[in-house]
Amino acid sequence: MITKHQLVIDFPEYEEKIHTLKIENAHFRKLFDSYDDLDHEIYNIESDADPKSDDVLNKLRKDRVRLKDEIYTFLKNN
Repeated sequence: MITKHQLVIDFPEYEEKIHTLKIENAHFRKLFDSYDDLDHEIYNIESDADPKSDDVLNKLRKDRVRLKDEIYTFLKNN
């Protein structure tokens, strides 16, 4: 099943913190927006709204995992 990977669903224990940091921390907001844009791009490819090669899709998925790791580390440390 094709779904979006929303951070508040993946990290429900940080839902309030995510919301607060999006408003109060420019660096986190940039990370969040980058993740959201990347996730939307992947979703469009997976749903065939914007077909791309498997190589492109796999690279984007790896980028999303890397960015999610960075966001998780930020959430834990701030």
